[in-house]
Formats: sequence, C-alpha cells, structure tokens
Amino acid sequence: MPFTRISLLRGKSPDYLRTLSDSLHQALVESFEVPPDDRFQAIHQHEPGELVFDRHYLGGPRSDDFVLFAITAGKPRTTEVKRRFYKCLVERLAEAPGVRPEDVMVIITTTQRDEWSFANGEPWTIEAAP
Repeated sequence: MPFTRISLLRGKSPDYLRTLSDSLHQALVESFEVPPDDRFQAIHQHEPGELVFDRHYLGGPRSDDFVLFAITAGKPRTTEVKRRFYKCLVERLAEAPGVRPEDVMVIITTTQRDEWSFANGEPWTIEAAP
C-alpha cells in the first residue's frame, strides 16, 4: 500500500506521464512486494525554479528529465528488497518512457498501519483480503 508522489518539471505529455506511472507500478509489483491492484500515485509537475535539485550531488549528471519518487510505505522492507526495487525501477523507466538512471531519485518513508485510512474514516488495522 505505498503512496507515491512523483515530481518532475512541467512539459511532459499525458502519454509520458501514464508510462512513467505504469513503469513505477510495474517495478513496485515486481520487486517491492506490492499487490497488482494497490496503486496510489500523485504526479506533480513543476515550473522551472519550483523543483530544485543539484545536478551532481551523489550521482548525476542530472538533466531536466530528473524525476523524484517520494514513496510512503505502510510496512518496512529489507535493504535487499529496496536494492532490487531501485534497480528494477531504473530498468523499467529506461525502457519506457526513456528516463536515464542518473535522473531517478527515490526516497522511501515507512509508517504504521494506523496512520492510514483507506476509507470510511477507519484506520487500517486488519490485513487486506487476498
């Protein structure tokens, strides 16, 4: 049940955004232990100057195609699962829509179950049905 905020510079087509979203979801399902029907994302496009990033800090060089994925997850994953996910994500994004690995940044934050309410004003306290 991760929720992902995707931030990038404005100007990409609806097809590009859909493909970006699809590639992220494929990577989450394939390598981050996410069920196929668990898809919650918000895409934020920013004007120049509203998405500030260093083009060389701990990686790069980053281009104007830089994408930040801020993932809030409801359960912790092992370091190995996260490593597999990072690798899978950059591979999927390179395939489609063609994002360079140097332009992908991921931040994962975990929370407790009772910090989520999926509907009806109720905290998420039971395991989802299979």
